[in-house]
Amino acid sequence: MTNDKATGDELDGGVPYRSRRRVLVRAGVPVAVAAVIAAGIGLVPALAADSPPDLPTLTAEQIVAKALGSQTQALSGTVTVSTDLGLPSQLLGMAGGLGGAGGGVGSGGTGASGQSSPADPQGKLLGLLGGDRTLRVAVDGPEHQRVDMMENMAGYTMVRNGDQAWAWDSSTNSALHLIGAAAQLPRKQADQHPGAPLSELPTTPQEAARQVLTASAGTTSVTVAGTANVAGQKAYQLSVKPTQSGSTVAEVRIAVAADNGVPLAVAVKSTDGTTVLDLRFTDVSFAKPAAKTFDFTAPKGAKVTEKKADQAAAEAAAEGKAAAGANGGDHEHLNVIGEGWTAVVATQLPGGPVEVPKDGKHAGRGSVNPQGLIKSLGKQVAGGTLISTKVVNVLLTDDGRVFAGAVTLPVLQHAAGVN
Repeated sequence: MTNDKATGDELDGGVPYRSRRRVLVRAGVPVAVAAVIAAGIGLVPALAADSPPDLPTLTAEQIVAKALGSQTQALSGTVTVSTDLGLPSQLLGMAGGLGGAGGGVGSGGTGASGQSSPADPQGKLLGLLGGDRTLRVAVDGPEHQRVDMMENMAGYTMVRNGDQAWAWDSSTNSALHLIGAAAQLPRKQADQHPGAPLSELPTTPQEAARQVLTASAGTTSVTVAGTANVAGQKAYQLSVKPTQSGSTVAEVRIAVAADNGVPLAVAVKSTDGTTVLDLRFTDVSFAKPAAKTFDFTAPKGAKVTEKKADQAAAEAAAEGKAAAGANGGDHEHLNVIGEGWTAVVATQLPGGPVEVPKDGKHAGRGSVNPQGLIKSLGKQVAGGTLISTKVVNVLLTDDGRVFAGAVTLPVLQHAAGVN
């Protein structure tokens, strides 16, 4: 740590916050690893361009502590998400399908017939990784949360209200309903922090900022980058940069509210200078949302999939294990090679077709050959096939192993043991 002042002072490798690695495990989902890593890095916003506010001088250490120690548990507002990762649309589509294939609480669950619910949160939220989205969010502590996403005259809603959790897709009028003390969409951890996310992918700046600031200890430089006005709030700006070589992330900018420490915006730039992810509040209120905000009743005629939370979690684990065996891949464990900004996720990709649900507007299931798709989209490099995006790179080796991360090709090749 350092006591330097807020004129650009570094916390070089000194952020004392240990990461809790949460790796999304799905049967047949290695191709979705790229999307998950991209979200885990943090989402980026262009901050407000008006005159910066005059705030008391704080060190980077003090601002980080302010953000991670914020006690604010109630808020509501509008969040915009703009994504320019350069991910092939076919890859996103397959990731969405595979993400919903596992069933249970982790992926949206399956109904009594064994079919995946079209309201699957994982498949829907992977849509945040491409294009522009607008969300309405409301939070009142860890037990009451709501996210509404509007898109193309349709809507998608996730609500947690005590021991009740709902996900509803208006385009198919389908709903997933989880009941029980552990009801979460789709996380299963019981020790979540106040305002814990409803999904593995961050839907608010708080979630994204927490992921960035609690990860990569010892491989990060944190400095103060001035102040800004964001969503009508005065904020400090943090500049977070990797100290390791080989990362494709150049900088993450985080705006932290001066009054209460709530992260209001997170912005990520790649090493080519483009802003690849933009997540920000455009308006925010810290007043306690009305209790009725978290009430939800499925619309008339909706197809509702009912599950007990513990039952859904058990079924998800069983389905994932069975699907891994059926598809010829070992997907119960994803290996993390390295640490910090140059960590690489490795797994084995099935060699043959994998069954995935078709999109929510069509019944039935389809199949896709993950290795074949990667080879058709990628280019030949030493040791295999590379799919390259603005941030995430994925290497499929000739023997069917997959290595993915926000890293350069040489880092992937080193992890794969390719000379």
